[in-house]
Amino acid sequence: MTGERLYKAQSRFLFHSRIRLKIPARYGEEDFDAFYRVLETIDKRYNSFQPGSFFDKINRRAGEFVPVDAESIGMIARATAISDLVDGAYDISIMPLLRLWGFWQTRQTLPTPEDIAAARSRVNYRQIQTRGHAVCIGKTQEIITGSFLKAYAVDRLADKLRESGIHDAIINAGSSTICAINCAENPYSEVSVHEPESDKHLFTLKIANQCYATSAQTKTAVHIDGKSYGHILDPRTGFPSGNRLLGIISRNGMTGDMLSTALYNETPTGFLDKISRLPADWQITGFLMDAHGNLTFSPGFAAQLL
Repeated sequence: MTGERLYKAQSRFLFHSRIRLKIPARYGEEDFDAFYRVLETIDKRYNSFQPGSFFDKINRRAGEFVPVDAESIGMIARATAISDLVDGAYDISIMPLLRLWGFWQTRQTLPTPEDIAAARSRVNYRQIQTRGHAVCIGKTQEIITGSFLKAYAVDRLADKLRESGIHDAIINAGSSTICAINCAENPYSEVSVHEPESDKHLFTLKIANQCYATSAQTKTAVHIDGKSYGHILDPRTGFPSGNRLLGIISRNGMTGDMLSTALYNETPTGFLDKISRLPADWQITGFLMDAHGNLTFSPGFAAQLL
């Protein structure tokens, strides 16, 4: 909903995603460079796949207390708080299970129950310790930042845009995290939601100074004996969720992104129950599409539909 307002847009590849930034047309190339530098800095400092990042050092020195910065401590604190709220359905130490399922290789057979049990024994966010500005994980543990870092970077970029006087913009991070910054002249932004496999249009959302985070099993999966197994695993069972799509609308992108992963592992009843437990001031609402294509809306979500 832009009326006659003029915009510029750029896309750059970061966090294994195409991140598109649309801002008012009066801004130039040097402004885009400064804005994308926010994302690049966070990627370099915190991405667990980036050699030398804080989380890479934590993983490589598992079993030791590793000096980090305040932002790392804050990310871990928020992640573990979410894990507590959803009874362990979300766990940033899930990397041993992801490696077992072979989402970065070609796996030919299903993991055995014994292999899953062994990997699950290494997954436990409660073993992550912080002491001042230092972090220690278990000797056989490994943290992955993929479920929150891109959205954290989007939040920081949104802060930078507002500090720069921009109050009308869209950050689209690979379509899985979308942040809308709105003003009186452009009071909301539209997000089109599609079925993950068929790309059939489901509905259109209006978001206003909010973030939309979505999770599905289609982008990263292994195919074994003619069946697809998606990368969103339930740390409580070690197996992929059978749900098809989940979307969360929130004020904070990182929180929404973590919840879109955590709640993906729930039944419709569990989804509604977990959302009802979240603090009211988080202003979280969302929807779940189960394995059969049935949609469940949480309270308040229908009001976001166009």
